[in-house]
Amino acid sequence: MMTATNTVASGASMSVPTVGQKRLVIVGATGMVGGYALRYALDNSAVKSVTSIGRKTLGISHPKLKEVLHQDFADCSTLADALWGQDAAVYCLGTYTGTVSDAELRAITADYTIEFARVLHSSSPNAAFSFLSGNGADPTGRSRLAFARYKGQAEKALLAAGFPRVYLFRPAYIYPVQPRKEPNFSYRLLRAVYPVFRLLFPNQVIRADELAWVMVDVVLRQTQERQGLVFENRDIRATVESLHPPAG
Repeated sequence: MMTATNTVASGASMSVPTVGQKRLVIVGATGMVGGYALRYALDNSAVKSVTSIGRKTLGISHPKLKEVLHQDFADCSTLADALWGQDAAVYCLGTYTGTVSDAELRAITADYTIEFARVLHSSSPNAAFSFLSGNGADPTGRSRLAFARYKGQAEKALLAAGFPRVYLFRPAYIYPVQPRKEPNFSYRLLRAVYPVFRLLFPNQVIRADELAWVMVDVVLRQTQERQGLVFENRDIRATVESLHPPAG
């Protein structure tokens, strides 16, 4: 069982050759980052199959894709069969602060993650786990920000769940790349000033497609070492630069 995390200084340690094809499960593929993760996984020759789990249909078909609709993430017991024999999971389910009540924020951010991990580990104990956390996530629970506490709670539980490899991603501002309806004024403002913001504060921004690319790539890498790695925004960017993802 992992009890501590190590911070990635650069992407070099991830450049281990991929061995064999992997069976991958993606949670939250209808979201921004999850959608890019799905596209990259389906196009990746290292991926044998993709099981997408979510509340809404994707509206696409692909020979590799199996879609599982699941409405109640407070109880993932019925997903046990779908999660059997998976090699890795990319978990992107989440919501924005201020769009739901505090109770809903905690349920979606922490409780759902912990419940899904419980069932996944029971069905596929050797799976690698890639988790979309957030900047400022606080596993100590001392942060004044509810989002930081709940993301930290989820991180702590994942590291204690028994998975051989857990990757915790803590992006700052995620640039949507494709135009979308922004959740609030702050996001509309950040999108408008993104070119300048990226120039002045490069370690505070990351493109959604690049973040998704790294989240998928790390769980496809073959390693025998048990790991619990934290990717801060600067680490995600360093990994992107090191591994040279496809443009797009």
